[in-house]
Amino acid sequence: MEIYLLMHPWPKFNTMKTYFYVIVLTLSLVGFRNSTPRQISGTVYDKANGTLLAGVSVKVEGHNARAQTDANGHYSIALAKGDKYLVFQFIGYETQRMGIGKSDKLDVWLNPSVQALEEIVVVGNGTQLKNVLIGRVAGVTTGTRHRIAYESRPPMLYAMDSESYKGITENRFFNPKSEPLSTFAIDVDAASYSNVRRFINNGQLPPTDAVRIEEMVNYFQYNLKGPSNGDPVAIHTELSIAPWNPKHQLLRIGLKAKSVPTDQLPPSNLVFLLDVSGSMASMNRLPLVKASMKMLVDQLRDNDHVSIVTYAGTSELKLERTPGNQKTKIKDAIDGLVASGSTAGGAGLKLAYRTAREHFIKGGNNRIILASDGDFNVGPSSDGDMEHLIAKERESGVSLSVLGFGMGNLKDSKMELMANKGHGNYAYIDNIMEARKAMVTEFGGTLFTVAKDVKIQVEFNPAKVQAYRLVGYENRLLEKEDFNNDQKLGGDMGVGHTVTALYEIVPVGVKSDYPGDVDPLKYQQTKGNTVVSNSSEVANIKFRYKDPHGEKSRMQQVAIADKPQDLSKTSEDFRFASAVAELGMLLRDSEYKQQSGYDELIARAKAAKGVDGEGYRAEFIRLAESAKLLSKSNDLAVETQ
Repeated sequence: MEIYLLMHPWPKFNTMKTYFYVIVLTLSLVGFRNSTPRQISGTVYDKANGTLLAGVSVKVEGHNARAQTDANGHYSIALAKGDKYLVFQFIGYETQRMGIGKSDKLDVWLNPSVQALEEIVVVGNGTQLKNVLIGRVAGVTTGTRHRIAYESRPPMLYAMDSESYKGITENRFFNPKSEPLSTFAIDVDAASYSNVRRFINNGQLPPTDAVRIEEMVNYFQYNLKGPSNGDPVAIHTELSIAPWNPKHQLLRIGLKAKSVPTDQLPPSNLVFLLDVSGSMASMNRLPLVKASMKMLVDQLRDNDHVSIVTYAGTSELKLERTPGNQKTKIKDAIDGLVASGSTAGGAGLKLAYRTAREHFIKGGNNRIILASDGDFNVGPSSDGDMEHLIAKERESGVSLSVLGFGMGNLKDSKMELMANKGHGNYAYIDNIMEARKAMVTEFGGTLFTVAKDVKIQVEFNPAKVQAYRLVGYENRLLEKEDFNNDQKLGGDMGVGHTVTALYEIVPVGVKSDYPGDVDPLKYQQTKGNTVVSNSSEVANIKFRYKDPHGEKSRMQQVAIADKPQDLSKTSEDFRFASAVAELGMLLRDSEYKQQSGYDELIARAKAAKGVDGEGYRAEFIRLAESAKLLSKSNDLAVETQ
């Protein structure tokens, strides 16, 4: 800024006063120039693999100026005169202190760190950081777990008694002579993986029931070919050895939904149902909800429309139906939300369904997107209440997708149930990167269904298979009669989605304890002991689905030949998926983990990382390495009282 003073004669009596004012004005302008803040910006990367890091805290050393990296790892922060250092902090990474030079651009590469995870203390069945156990610790039994009560609890650690997870009884091995059919609904939810990641990144092993292996496996996209014959979904299979037991086999079933260009997707009638109750006040809840929903708004097209319903003590229509090209108006409504009050989730859900029905688009994508921690406490609130409410409403053709937020109060069981019953998907958003994955990277697959009520039924050949076990999908099992019953719900697949299911197989002739012998019956002959097929096939897979707006299902099927490949010759996807499943079994301490080991699965995942543009597979490898440290029982001190 340049200052020009134009001087001219003044009346004599006022000359000294005028000069004084001019001098004061000049000094103030010069002072303004010197105090103008300098802006510095840059991008933060993971030094191990070069991926962008979102949600990194950036602060100026010495005062309270702070910023955070966005979904693309970018930050911008104002500096005052004399500022010398920026400090970069992110969970799971070493803190970086960077000197401020003359350039207005400063890119930073953070080093992954697991050093903090080595100092662990086990209390009862849980784990905790050693350096925070400075007060009296009491282990309180709750069911089959222990919760830990601390005189002073750091904010990154969570009380397990306030989170709810549906109990899981692991699938066991079945004898195909007596149980030849295995039937289940496919699942493209991925909430369990990001939730498990949240626990491990904060120095805790996850609760057993928080680990749903199929959701961990299906968090990742796999390189499968889409359908080429007009069908909405293509089916692929691979058969090899089971890495955790080389005498067993592992069958992978992969589904790939068709891809549809964004401009050819049907128009959307979306209702954002946002929890603004008091439990959503913390930074990892409503502020993260706002950022996530604004990312989704940026993906909307002119022919899409959005309404916003909120609920706390009561429900309210915050934004009337607004077209997708009025993004500023929609974002302003989101920015104006404030958390307070109790949680009338049932009332909010009813208003959201009513709003969606009022603006229903025939042949369009009519969907409610619920963002909440699931902690309903006013009106209908139980899991059963929600199931009954949604069962009535889903007949309208409106789908329900659920986004879970929050740490320490997450009602995972309720939100998983709501998404399953509401013809939608469930994702857990723990940071801005996960929001970007759900709202941007997988936009089409998250919101646009290409096949609904998808079910799989596998018939195993007892001439080739001594026993089999479905890995995961415990919450999605169906009776064999449900496969042909179009009234029974299956899962939904969105644009471009992939789904993977794994079966562990004990071949005939292998000495095994699975599934175990049963004494002959006294009053009748044991059925299914005679094998009449001479087929060389291991199994036959049937796949049933409906068109998004249809009520009559169609079926495809494919036979699996008894030709297992060497593990080294399988696809990278097969080997990587098996590593994810193996980690899940270890985290669950599964009775079927057999020879599973962290070193083996980590090495296999590294070798099968393949093209990893978004860095998700590299993140999994780091996660497995951290879990290995957390699980080292010989390095842990046990506390009891």
